[in-house]
Amino acid sequence: MAEARLLAELAEAKAEVQRLKDCIPAGTPTVHKDLSLITLVPKWTGTDTAVTLEELISSIESSAHIGRWEESDKVEVTLVKLAGSAKTFYKGCSELHADGLTWPKFKTVFRNRYKDVHMDQYHYMKLQTESNLNIHYSTFPATFNE
Repeated sequence: MAEARLLAELAEAKAEVQRLKDCIPAGTPTVHKDLSLITLVPKWTGTDTAVTLEELISSIESSAHIGRWEESDKVEVTLVKLAGSAKTFYKGCSELHADGLTWPKFKTVFRNRYKDVHMDQYHYMKLQTESNLNIHYSTFPATFNE
């Protein structure tokens, strides 16, 4: 008796699957999103110790391409990965909460806010380090001068 009931349920399920398949127009491509690639995107705080904004954007766009994400997925994944001052900026920026926010608009707003995450002190120290080295190409062996 239990076996007959299971066979009846199986036949009913097959009929339902066929009915759903019939509702899909012929030639409709099947697209599968792979959101597991979110793990490849680093958390981003917007501070000088974080990866640069361009590295974050590149990571998101590469993952999105491979995982077949939609434009809205890129925005949502970025929001999940924001932390610290970057998250605070997002929460306080009315432009980023407007209806119909697109990925290009999202990138533009963040690029305008975080032009360079390194502080002036970082750039000054880098300049000082390079000028203190004061290495001239003539001090290298002759094979490098050719």
